[in-house]
Amino acid sequence: MLDDATKRLLYAQLWPTESTAAVVAALHAVCTAWGVPIALYTDRAGWAFYTPKAGGPVDRTHPTQVGRALAHLGIEHIGAYSPQARGRGERLNRTVQGRLVNELDRAGITTVAAANAYLTERFIADYNGEFAHPPADPTSAFVPLHGVDLDGILCESTERTVGPDNVVTLDAVALQLAKQPGRRTCAGLRVTVRRDVHGVVSVWHGARCLGRYDGQGGPLPLDRPKNARAHLPQIG
Repeated sequence: MLDDATKRLLYAQLWPTESTAAVVAALHAVCTAWGVPIALYTDRAGWAFYTPKAGGPVDRTHPTQVGRALAHLGIEHIGAYSPQARGRGERLNRTVQGRLVNELDRAGITTVAAANAYLTERFIADYNGEFAHPPADPTSAFVPLHGVDLDGILCESTERTVGPDNVVTLDAVALQLAKQPGRRTCAGLRVTVRRDVHGVVSVWHGARCLGRYDGQGGPLPLDRPKNARAHLPQIG
């Protein structure tokens, strides 16, 4: 993720694929470190936009998980249509790939975990020291979070109906709901299931959290630690 105003590299990590989970984690990291940007400029990959017809315009009435989160944070989402627009990101990729592969080889790094540590601890700072420059306008376009529930926004969110045994299923994992105050049962209740960037799954009915779970469906305490501040990628 690159700050368009300064060419500063804000985030870089290796992931198996360019998935929704990877992009959400990157957004979370940038927002936590820098604040919320005015806009996010991306290509039109499946995680970014729903495109009914290949090569055609995107359908903004059917937002993706990322699109929903950006709208909630008030971030304008700009999609790249022209080769020139997409080329900006490709130039960054070529620079990073050309340098990083050689540096990892010289450092004897052969695992993803070690490579990601190298990116965080050394590569990003070195890259910014060489390529970043002061912005034309010194006033930051990033807005501090000021207590925004980032984990509750930058997450994968889906609707489910509670089963007769007070169980909600997500990706074949059963989430057993405890007895809720004032309710004999939650069976038939329409709920929202969220998976945040930490892998924590939670079940919500409106503003009430009915349960929190680890990735295997094990129950977790309902109280959550407050978010640190965050910052976002490639901005205009």
